[in-house]
Amino acid sequence: MKNILFDFISKYVSLTEDEKNAILSLDLFRSVKKGTTLLKEGQKSQESYFVLKGCIRIYYIIDGEEKTTAFYTEMAALTPHCVINKAPSKYFISCVEDSILTVSNSDMEVEINSKFPKFETMCRILSEELSAKQQINFDEFKTSSPEQRYLNLIQKRPDLIQRIPQHQLASYLGIKPQSLSRLRARILEKSKE
Repeated sequence: MKNILFDFISKYVSLTEDEKNAILSLDLFRSVKKGTTLLKEGQKSQESYFVLKGCIRIYYIIDGEEKTTAFYTEMAALTPHCVINKAPSKYFISCVEDSILTVSNSDMEVEINSKFPKFETMCRILSEELSAKQQINFDEFKTSSPEQRYLNLIQKRPDLIQRIPQHQLASYLGIKPQSLSRLRARILEKSKE
């Protein structure tokens, strides 16, 4: 797993052996079982996640119903809002699959950034990329119909269709599971024409 992490980092900065060893000394790697809740609504946390293998999701519980807003799969980073604003979380984060994550906290990040300033540069670049990507995704979601959202998902993240339970996928698309079944049938029918 460390090679997957180092390959990812090398897309942004080159690492010396000392830097690699410093990262390994932090004991970042964690195996987490499917169904594990990493963060609960109302909980405070300092932990940030990077998915090496598996899938985690963010969801809210509104009127007793889960509302999924994001899925994070391989090579995706997630710093919950509560880490940044130091307030209780407004949502849950849980594992959709057995996952291997790196888990860091703000103290670790400060220590690494002070020893190796290039990591701060890498984090800034990653943050900018993530922010731009999230804005595009948000805009696409707000301006598209459920069918367009589903077609976009098939095009951009086809792996999710097989990996995610239908009720979570429907919630993510902003529809009920029954509507997702009808939507799939309609798309299949169109493809046969």
